[in-house]
Amino acid sequence: MIYENPWLYNEKVFTSEDILDYYGFCYIITNLDNAKQYIGRKYFYSTRKKKGIKKRIKTESDWMDYYGSSKSLKEVILESTKDNFSREILSLHKTKGQVNYTETKLLFQHDVLEALNNKGERLYYNEQIMNRYFAVNISPSKIIK
Repeated sequence: MIYENPWLYNEKVFTSEDILDYYGFCYIITNLDNAKQYIGRKYFYSTRKKKGIKKRIKTESDWMDYYGSSKSLKEVILESTKDNFSREILSLHKTKGQVNYTETKLLFQHDVLEALNNKGERLYYNEQIMNRYFAVNISPSKIIK
Protein backbone atom coordinates (compact mmCIF):
# COMPACT_ATOMS: atom_id res chain seq x y z
CA MET A 1 0.00 0.00 0.00
CA ILE A 2 1.39 3.39 -1.01
CA TYR A 3 0.49 6.32 1.22
CA GLU A 4 0.18 10.06 0.53
CA ASN A 5 3.50 11.85 -0.13
CA PRO A 6 5.58 8.84 0.92
CA TRP A 7 8.91 8.84 2.70
CA LEU A 8 11.80 8.05 0.37
CA TYR A 9 14.86 6.07 1.40
CA ASN A 10 17.63 5.71 -1.18
CA GLU A 11 15.18 7.20 -3.72
CA LYS A 12 12.63 4.39 -3.13
CA VAL A 13 9.27 4.55 -1.33
CA PHE A 14 9.65 3.30 2.25
CA THR A 15 6.77 1.12 3.57
CA SER A 16 5.92 -0.83 6.72
CA GLU A 17 7.48 -3.93 5.16
CA ASP A 18 10.84 -2.10 5.09
CA ILE A 19 10.89 -1.47 8.85
CA LEU A 20 12.23 -4.96 9.65
CA ASP A 21 13.99 -4.66 13.04
CA TYR A 22 14.67 -0.91 12.90
CA TYR A 23 13.66 1.24 15.86
CA GLY A 24 13.45 4.56 14.01
CA PHE A 25 14.93 6.94 11.48
CA CYS A 26 16.40 10.39 10.95
CA TYR A 27 14.95 12.47 8.16
CA ILE A 28 14.93 15.71 6.25
CA ILE A 29 11.80 17.46 4.99
CA THR A 30 12.26 20.03 2.23
CA ASN A 31 9.84 22.78 1.22
CA LEU A 32 9.96 22.56 -2.58
CA ASP A 33 8.84 26.19 -2.95
CA ASN A 34 11.73 27.81 -1.07
CA ALA A 35 14.19 24.95 -0.29
CA LYS A 36 13.86 25.53 3.47
CA GLN A 37 14.37 22.28 5.39
CA TYR A 38 13.66 20.51 8.64
CA ILE A 39 15.77 17.74 10.16
CA GLY A 40 14.33 15.40 12.76
CA ARG A 41 13.81 11.85 13.94
CA LYS A 42 10.87 9.47 14.29
CA TYR A 43 10.33 6.09 15.92
CA PHE A 44 8.45 3.34 14.07
CA TYR A 45 6.63 2.06 17.15
CA SER A 46 5.18 3.36 20.36
CA THR A 47 4.44 1.38 23.49
CA ARG A 48 1.43 2.28 25.54
CA LYS A 49 -0.11 0.89 28.68
CA LYS A 50 -3.80 0.28 28.10
CA LYS A 51 -6.27 0.86 30.90
CA GLY A 52 -6.82 -2.26 32.96
CA ILE A 53 -3.91 -4.12 31.32
CA LYS A 54 -0.53 -4.35 33.04
CA LYS A 55 1.37 -5.31 29.91
CA ARG A 56 2.52 -2.61 27.51
CA ILE A 57 1.25 -2.84 23.94
CA LYS A 58 3.51 -2.08 20.97
CA THR A 59 1.80 -0.40 18.01
CA GLU A 60 3.09 1.14 14.80
CA SER A 61 3.43 4.91 15.14
CA ASP A 62 2.03 7.55 12.78
CA TRP A 63 5.37 7.72 10.94
CA MET A 64 3.74 7.54 7.48
CA ASP A 65 1.73 10.72 8.12
CA TYR A 66 4.40 12.51 10.16
CA TYR A 67 5.71 15.94 9.12
CA GLY A 68 7.86 16.84 12.10
CA SER A 69 7.26 18.52 15.42
CA SER A 70 8.13 22.04 14.28
CA LYS A 71 5.26 24.46 14.85
CA SER A 72 6.43 26.79 12.07
CA LEU A 73 6.76 23.90 9.59
CA LYS A 74 3.28 22.62 10.45
CA GLU A 75 1.83 26.12 9.88
CA VAL A 76 3.48 26.36 6.44
CA ILE A 77 2.14 22.91 5.51
CA LEU A 78 -1.40 23.94 6.55
CA GLU A 79 -1.15 27.09 4.40
CA SER A 80 0.17 25.09 1.46
CA THR A 81 -0.20 21.44 0.52
CA LYS A 82 1.74 18.38 1.63
CA ASP A 83 2.76 17.76 -1.98
CA ASN A 84 4.93 20.89 -1.79
CA PHE A 85 7.25 19.00 0.58
CA SER A 86 9.63 16.14 -0.01
CA ARG A 87 10.28 13.68 2.82
CA GLU A 88 13.54 11.76 2.82
CA ILE A 89 14.82 9.21 5.31
CA LEU A 90 18.51 9.93 5.84
CA SER A 91 19.34 6.96 8.07
CA LEU A 92 17.73 3.95 9.77
CA HIS A 93 18.67 2.82 13.29
CA LYS A 94 18.13 -0.26 15.43
CA THR A 95 18.11 1.41 18.85
CA LYS A 96 16.49 4.49 20.38
CA GLY A 97 19.92 5.74 21.44
CA GLN A 98 21.27 5.54 17.88
CA VAL A 99 18.26 7.45 16.54
CA ASN A 100 18.60 10.22 19.13
CA TYR A 101 22.38 10.51 18.80
CA THR A 102 22.27 10.68 15.00
CA GLU A 103 19.54 13.33 15.02
CA THR A 104 21.57 15.54 17.36
CA LYS A 105 24.72 14.99 15.30
CA LEU A 106 22.89 15.93 12.07
CA LEU A 107 21.40 19.07 13.63
CA PHE A 108 24.86 20.34 14.58
CA GLN A 109 26.51 19.20 11.33
CA HIS A 110 23.93 21.06 9.25
CA ASP A 111 24.15 24.11 11.53
CA VAL A 112 20.34 24.28 11.65
CA LEU A 113 20.17 27.16 14.13
CA GLU A 114 22.50 29.54 12.28
CA ALA A 115 22.65 28.68 8.58
CA LEU A 116 21.33 31.39 6.25
CA ASN A 117 20.75 31.60 2.52
CA ASN A 118 22.23 34.40 0.40
CA LYS A 119 19.20 36.60 1.25
CA GLY A 120 19.94 36.30 4.97
CA GLU A 121 16.96 34.00 5.63
CA ARG A 122 17.21 30.91 7.81
CA LEU A 123 17.72 27.67 5.86
CA TYR A 124 16.01 25.42 8.43
CA TYR A 125 12.68 25.33 10.27
CA ASN A 126 14.42 23.81 13.31
CA GLU A 127 14.12 26.19 16.26
CA GLN A 128 16.04 24.24 18.90
CA ILE A 129 18.41 21.35 19.54
CA MET A 130 17.78 18.97 22.46
CA ASN A 131 15.43 21.54 24.01
CA ARG A 132 18.63 23.21 25.19
CA TYR A 133 19.96 25.34 22.34
CA PHE A 134 17.50 27.76 20.75
CA ALA A 135 17.70 29.71 17.50
CA VAL A 136 16.31 32.84 19.16
CA ASN A 137 19.32 32.87 21.52
CA ILE A 138 21.90 32.53 18.75
CA SER A 139 22.80 35.24 16.29
CA PRO A 140 23.11 33.77 12.78
CA SER A 141 26.57 34.20 11.37
CA LYS A 142 26.88 31.97 8.32
CA ILE A 143 25.64 32.60 4.84
CA ILE A 144 25.32 29.56 2.59
CA LYS A 145 25.17 30.20 -1.13
